[in-house]
Amino acid sequence: MSVSARLRTKDFTVAALFAALIAVSAWVSFPLGEVPVTLQTLLVTLAALMLEPVPALAAVGTYILLGAVGLPVFAGGKAGVAVLFGPTGGFLIGFLVGAWLCSLVRLTAARHLSRLTADILGAAVFMIVVYILGVAQLAAVTGMAAGKVLAVAVVPFILGDVLKAAGAVALAGTLRRALRR
Repeated sequence: MSVSARLRTKDFTVAALFAALIAVSAWVSFPLGEVPVTLQTLLVTLAALMLEPVPALAAVGTYILLGAVGLPVFAGGKAGVAVLFGPTGGFLIGFLVGAWLCSLVRLTAARHLSRLTADILGAAVFMIVVYILGVAQLAAVTGMAAGKVLAVAVVPFILGDVLKAAGAVALAGTLRRALRR
């Protein structure tokens, strides 16, 4: 097996592990209105910071596919395609798009900036994408006005999500150092 084939196998094995961790993190959940608080944001951000864009996309895509086909891996033990089209489905789609963009931004920025700065920039892009897609779908599905959606789906979560993103950045740095040993 060539070196590049081994690297791809390793990347997708790690992506599968992240898909499982994201699924488990959804079970650590408590409702806060229409959108539950979970550890998914931490794990998806970490996956995007640790993996290249395609494996990051594969990790989150696998997680979403598992939930779409009926495994209870979404927040609160929910499952099914209806969740993806429901009020919180935009946040799940945001995870997918955001993870890919976070990884891409991180890799691109790391060519010119420190790894820490690149990770922070990638995590920020991830959070912005998740909020934009999540808020857009929540507004479209519920018919809530923009101000109400922001009050329900952004304001109560922003501090916690920033802390989870910071935790993912710190964990990514720690894991990279540990893996180099």
